[in-house]
Amino acid sequence: MAAEEAVLGLDTSCYTTSAALMDRQGNLLGDQRRLLTVKPGRRGLAQSEMVYQHTRNLPDLLEALELDGRRIAAIGVSAKPRPREDSYMPAFLVGLGMARSLGKVLGVPVHFFTHQHNHMYAGLWSVGKTAPDRFLLVHISGGTTDLLLCERQEDGEFTLEPRGTSIDLHAGQFIDRVGVALGLDFPAGARLEKLGETAADPYPLKVWSQEGELSLSGPCSQALRAIDQGVDPASLALGVEQAIGKALARTISWVCQKEALSQVLLVGGVSANKEIRHQLEAFLSRRQIGLWAPDPRYSVDGAVGNAWAAVLRERQEEP
Repeated sequence: MAAEEAVLGLDTSCYTTSAALMDRQGNLLGDQRRLLTVKPGRRGLAQSEMVYQHTRNLPDLLEALELDGRRIAAIGVSAKPRPREDSYMPAFLVGLGMARSLGKVLGVPVHFFTHQHNHMYAGLWSVGKTAPDRFLLVHISGGTTDLLLCERQEDGEFTLEPRGTSIDLHAGQFIDRVGVALGLDFPAGARLEKLGETAADPYPLKVWSQEGELSLSGPCSQALRAIDQGVDPASLALGVEQAIGKALARTISWVCQKEALSQVLLVGGVSANKEIRHQLEAFLSRRQIGLWAPDPRYSVDGAVGNAWAAVLRERQEEP
């Protein structure tokens, strides 16, 4: 009996080691992830520590994938964070090196993507939609608050061109700084969301946005001062979420109007937040802008997008 062909996806981002397995039809066969360990009270890791933990984690995750009766036919991997020439981060070298080595040993093609493309394809796979030729990708996480114009090229690939961003703090940094100051473990997103769910009312935070830009350092400073003043933590958590949602909604709406876009795909760890999603859905729907919000598991970092992107690339290259 011939072995079933499968496609492997790998991603070694700043805080998650990931490996995923798909069949040729795009059915998910395995999804292994491990968060990197951050000591209590700290707000991040040095790149050298990320590389060390990824190097230890990745073999365990590959061994956990169910490969009996299956043959790896192709590999998709995040080679760098963004689709720019100067985009580089040592953490991604771990996944890239493993993919290249496996590709050589197994004699299979390795397809290189960016971390942002990985998020885009994971989101599209999760919502089960075929991407329009032009749409807006909103990638919000601890390291990005990017509004990217996605345009399909003649070869079927998508370019990602910046159209909006935060001029200072990223959304995830805002959440983590306030969360850690409240005594929550890093990364603080999920815990801050649970805390916000218990609030009676949000603590008001002023946030600035203009055209395709927003600023989160001001509301972050307001929030940190509020903690010193003894403001209710749950109320403050909800206020942080709503401030991010409102600023993003105004910025996204402006970009969509300027670029004549009617569809938005929301990805990244922060996009899994239910309150922020609610803010965006309510605001954009009134402006006839569609919002695709993937299952939260496929919004956060993982390797599913690289596996799906490699499946699609293999289909394009079939004779």
